[in-house]
Amino acid sequence: MKNGESGISESTQLQQESADQQAALALQQQMFGSSFVQNATGRLNITVTNAKLVKNYGMTRMDPYVRIRVGHCVYETHTDPNGGKNPRWNKVIQCLVPQGVTNMTVEIYDECSFTMDELIAWAVIPIPSSVLAGETHEDWYPLTGKQGEGLEGMINLVLSYSNVPVNPYFYPTSGVAPVMMVPSTATGSLYGVSPYAPVQVYTQPTPASALQTVAQYNENDFKQIEEMFPNMDKEVIKSVYEANRFNKNASVNSLLQMAE
Repeated sequence: MKNGESGISESTQLQQESADQQAALALQQQMFGSSFVQNATGRLNITVTNAKLVKNYGMTRMDPYVRIRVGHCVYETHTDPNGGKNPRWNKVIQCLVPQGVTNMTVEIYDECSFTMDELIAWAVIPIPSSVLAGETHEDWYPLTGKQGEGLEGMINLVLSYSNVPVNPYFYPTSGVAPVMMVPSTATGSLYGVSPYAPVQVYTQPTPASALQTVAQYNENDFKQIEEMFPNMDKEVIKSVYEANRFNKNASVNSLLQMAE
């Protein structure tokens, strides 16, 4: 339990029960089938590599994970156990971009065992026009939190975009991914920011096409790409290689754009 609390408060129990109830309702709704992304303009690949935070808010440890909101859809990375102030995820998230959406919200949470997960940092990040034009963009983005605006640390993201025809029913009714709902906080605002309305939240499912053809990691190709970019961080190269589904030529082109 965090911050020396000796027990779970009644209000926290009620919040947890509410979250569990909403999760069950959301899962039931999705199992009956519904479209989550309509009027999508293309697919955005977001590689969440790592973050550098200024403070460890855990009593003994901090287990961060990232939640990204694009339009009304919310995606999550896995938790980095004991990641502390320097968590690493190297998670590739693929999402459809609804028409009119020009930014995304990134939040970092500390996963807690006996209390609600704690929001420790966030940022609203515009999707660069160069990314929408087909370029790959890698950057560090400042995070806001208790320390102040832009003072909570930074997160590294690699963004790429494919303007391809997409199926509006992005998540099929069969083989659905786990779903939960984000409840509004009982206290109103958090860090002076109003909470979001409840939205569907789910981990990244396996696309139907991936079930038919699984891209294979090629160690020789990866080493050749590394040799071509000796001054670039290995984790960034790996993330770009994964984002391009282990396509050597596409990865090289993306890295060349990033190096310009």
